[in-house]
Amino acid sequence: MREVIAEIEAWQKEGKPIAIATNVKMNGSSLRPLGAKMATADGHKIAGSVTGGCIEGAVYEEAMGVLKSGQPKLLHYGVTSDQSPWEIGLSCGTSLDVFVETLDSPAWRGIYPTLKKCLEENCFVAVATVIAGRGLGNKMLVWLDGRTLGSLGDSRLDAEAVAWTQVQMQRQETGWTHLIDSDVFVDVLPPPLRLIVVGAVHIAAPLVALAKTLDFHTIVVDPREAFATRERFPHVDELITEWPSVALERLHLDEGAYVAFISHDPKLDNPALKVALASPARYVGVLGTRKKIPERLEALREMGVTEDQLGGLHAPIGMNIGAILPGEIALSILTDMVSAQHGFSRIQGPPARVPALELV
Repeated sequence: MREVIAEIEAWQKEGKPIAIATNVKMNGSSLRPLGAKMATADGHKIAGSVTGGCIEGAVYEEAMGVLKSGQPKLLHYGVTSDQSPWEIGLSCGTSLDVFVETLDSPAWRGIYPTLKKCLEENCFVAVATVIAGRGLGNKMLVWLDGRTLGSLGDSRLDAEAVAWTQVQMQRQETGWTHLIDSDVFVDVLPPPLRLIVVGAVHIAAPLVALAKTLDFHTIVVDPREAFATRERFPHVDELITEWPSVALERLHLDEGAYVAFISHDPKLDNPALKVALASPARYVGVLGTRKKIPERLEALREMGVTEDQLGGLHAPIGMNIGAILPGEIALSILTDMVSAQHGFSRIQGPPARVPALELV
């Protein structure tokens, strides 16, 4: 939703009716993920994309029809066959379902102002939508703690959807499932990605450079002003010369935070590690040899870090890819972070697929 919110706000000021198309089901790979959105308005105004170009024209025409009728619509696109080359389809071997709805629907009007505020404040929320079956188009805004706004139209369906949505939020995984007699899509909206690097050492430079290509907001923290300089880190978004534990408290680590401790100095790392491990940060990792890690863990226990918190620590940091050079080590760290981002943790293994019936 963040990718199209600016255009939506501009078009609303112009008084234009707006339709939103969302990728909700996919079979195979695609250039755009589930949850990718395309906002449209009259006059061939388009923001965002659902495929990168294959079906956007057709989706726009469907969206104009939805604006006229006011009725949401689930569209299906498959591979164009040799026998029907004139059909609109996908050339990548993927099938894709796109849900098109008007932003002026009662369901959207009921949650949009709160959703917009949550996105502005980087709150972690999800939007559940009925995309097929009873209650088509109904919406519910869901927080991780179980609070909700709106309804899918039935109290039992709401309860099952909240339970399933909370699981998806823990994984940070957008998707859909069948609940009772409706297909429900949940758009999981974690806070924006932030990479916080503790230690302005030689590995930090390529780590920041790589992270920026993945759209991380990058922050380097090191109280040693001789290390933390703009000459050494010209492209980092923020350079903080504070004691790391103080800086991390001020940065309010959230579910979009990925923290890499690479200073190799326990005096800098350990107090800040305690802060990070007590936060909802998506990833916390510390540089060190396997021989030294037990010593580090014991020091953290003595500081009051719990076993549950230690269980989420990536130590030593990074995937084992045989990395030696600074750039290779940075790549191993980003690989581990991306894996954690998508729920594939080397600590806990790949995410389990929990059937909806097991959640009620």
